[in-house]
Amino acid sequence: MSRPAAEEETAPRTPRYPFSAVVGMADLKLALLVNAVSPGVGGVLVRGEKGTAKSTIVRALAGLLPPVRVVDGCRFSCDPDAPDPACPDGPHTGHGARRRPARLVELPVGASDDRLTGSLDVERALTEGVKAFEPGLLAAAHRGVLYVDEVNLLHDHLVDLLLDAAAMGESHVEREGVSVRHAARFLLVGTMNPEEGELRPQLLDRFGLTVEVAATRDPDERAEVVRRRLRYEQSPADFAAAWAAEEEALAARIAAARDRLPRVELTDAALRQITAVCAAFEVDGLRADLVTARAAIALAAWHGRTQVSTEDVRTAARLALPHRRRRDPFDAPGLDTRKLDEVLDAHDDRPPEPPDGDGPPPPGGPGGGPSGTSPDAPSADAPQAGGAGGEPDTGDPDAGGSGGAGARREDEPAPADAAYRPRLFTVPGTGTGAPGRRSKARSPHGRVSGARPGSRGLHLTATLRAAAPHQRARGRTGPGLVVAAEDLREAVRDGREGNLVLFVVDASGSMAARQRMRAVKGAVLSLLLDAYQRRDKVGLITFRGRDAALVLPPTSSVEAGARRLERLPTGGRTPLTAGLLRAAEVLRVERLRDPSRRPLLVVVTDGRATHGPDPSAAAARLAGVACVVVDCETGPVRLGLAAELGGRLGAQVVRLDELAAGSLAGIVRDARTAPARMRRGA
Repeated sequence: MSRPAAEEETAPRTPRYPFSAVVGMADLKLALLVNAVSPGVGGVLVRGEKGTAKSTIVRALAGLLPPVRVVDGCRFSCDPDAPDPACPDGPHTGHGARRRPARLVELPVGASDDRLTGSLDVERALTEGVKAFEPGLLAAAHRGVLYVDEVNLLHDHLVDLLLDAAAMGESHVEREGVSVRHAARFLLVGTMNPEEGELRPQLLDRFGLTVEVAATRDPDERAEVVRRRLRYEQSPADFAAAWAAEEEALAARIAAARDRLPRVELTDAALRQITAVCAAFEVDGLRADLVTARAAIALAAWHGRTQVSTEDVRTAARLALPHRRRRDPFDAPGLDTRKLDEVLDAHDDRPPEPPDGDGPPPPGGPGGGPSGTSPDAPSADAPQAGGAGGEPDTGDPDAGGSGGAGARREDEPAPADAAYRPRLFTVPGTGTGAPGRRSKARSPHGRVSGARPGSRGLHLTATLRAAAPHQRARGRTGPGLVVAAEDLREAVRDGREGNLVLFVVDASGSMAARQRMRAVKGAVLSLLLDAYQRRDKVGLITFRGRDAALVLPPTSSVEAGARRLERLPTGGRTPLTAGLLRAAEVLRVERLRDPSRRPLLVVVTDGRATHGPDPSAAAARLAGVACVVVDCETGPVRLGLAAELGGRLGAQVVRLDELAAGSLAGIVRDARTAPARMRRGA
């Protein structure tokens, strides 16, 4: 939680890097400023590669926000002119007021729900016998900025709590006999690297605006970035002083735009444009319409206008709609700007607008950026580049062709069949890995199933029961309990964990000869989609020709796995043993890196081994690893080699055409009984 206000205002600290000094990133700056003018827009999600100053610019924004007046002594930052009548620290009659800077509160990825929303003050409950509420980060961020770095790594239930509070403007806490409601209005900013995994589309939709950022490829701009950063590191105070004028101009413009905001008119013509654009791009629900309207109004206020223009609608749609158009988790966010212009022009029934000359000039120069920025920098309303480069070709140059009539050209990647919902495969037993949705686990966020000695995630009832029999012996005289360290109990929770799902895919000529690779890629794509939904890490090994290759090292980005799978060529011999040995080595290394994350090995093959030694020894190295073999053998005559491999691995064997969730109703029961069969067989 943030420091107390008095300490916060007096403690010396290193000046933040100035917002105005950040080079480029016009879209990101504009999205943040729009939310600074109108927090009701719903916040900003910043997507981009590492090292693009995402965190720097977000932290710099807090210094531009106007100071806030708060009730003296209120832990919930109530406005003295309009105090919250339901404030837990209220009523605020007769209290003094003071001004303090707007806060920037950071939510750590590993935070608990108690840390976010607040909880019962256990110390006072045990020692004084009273129910008291300890505020969380949502209360600290009220009327400021709440920043979540790596928001895609935050557990889903925390993201749900966070976004619900941001949407409603208040936080409700109901737990441990405490019922509290308090205001929680803040500017929400999340940053993420898509390579480390995506947010679910349902959660993406809850962010108002989304911006894609990437490092500039212009050598002059890159040089200017390095030059400014080195100057800042040499003397942060001097660097901040050099940009003080630009910072003051931006802060004044934000304050003026906030004052102008209630007077901005959203005409019926502009509203029809907004709804026409949202309908044309087939976004779900009406949140997109509302966010686009709020963003357009804020843009008009920012540019000094009192009426929303077509350009405001265009810019607002470009920031508010791309992430709401995803129909599949593997779809990249994006917006067809040509189509956007066509829809706006088709619904523009207003006369051309004269140039707007009564608004305040952009701070620092005619381009809207600070003095000293490149004159060729993109304008605030221009789209930014933000794509990743092409993936390297991982094909085996030594692979030979062995296809029959009608086979695809050697090394030509086969397209994938449509994805479907696959069956659920789980790791037997109970784990302690990262929270997810696949296998049973002891989790800090699951259903309470018991208590054990400890002090993490205190189980209040069990602690009281443990302390109660000793009160007379400990000489209790007052209302509070006398609690010793040995009385403390922590909650035991049953939940679900995410696993490491390692795919070992046969890409040899036997797969291509019968044109099975389309179905195989569709199956693996479906399993990747399932891993995405269950918050797993994934890895991809392929074997063909003479060896096996780790095409995708274990990662949380299943989108990267889908891209590698799309470019996967086929052909050559079948080095099955090499694939299994590579899988054993990858799992060994990952066990050292993350010992609590349990693996699930998925081998996709027809069981043939036409190159290398017999796979029996390699299978022995995978003993004890939960495994599924997807049998790709087709045709009227089956050799049963994949089933034989499954027996060696102690794996569940599923035919390719039985992988879909509706094809065999008993497969989940089979998965749960497989460990018992393995033990009996052993």
